[in-house]
Amino acid sequence: MEERLNYFKIDPEAPKGLMEMEKYMIRSGFDKKLYHLIKLRASQLNGCAYCLDMHTKDAMKMGDTVQRLVGLDAWREAPYYTDKERAALEWTEAVTLVSQNHISDEIYENVRNHFSEQELLQLTIGIVAINGWNRLAIPFRTPAGNYEPR
Repeated sequence: MEERLNYFKIDPEAPKGLMEMEKYMIRSGFDKKLYHLIKLRASQLNGCAYCLDMHTKDAMKMGDTVQRLVGLDAWREAPYYTDKERAALEWTEAVTLVSQNHISDEIYENVRNHFSEQELLQLTIGIVAINGWNRLAIPFRTPAGNYEPR
């Protein structure tokens, strides 16, 4: 697929808000390995090839395993995710697909059992950020495959 538009080249100020959210996540101290899982799961749901490529590479660089990354789409059945990761993944799905299902009290209570209010806010900001990136990369066909982790 050919890139339709390079939003960074057209106007570097345009994605600045999303970049600020990423900077916030880095400063917040939120678990980076978990953040990459969240980014991958949301990107799977949204079908964002560029973000899947990027965050798979980032997660592997952070030490996550191929088994966990390949099995992410079936996290409910796979035994290699912690209860906290499962709660975060369920929350990621609910927030990403909010227009389809809204968010039940049961899902909220489950995530609250594993995250403080501050952590839940951070988790949710991270989910909002990756969904924003997906919604830029998909329509403009940001090319996948060339990303190199820092």
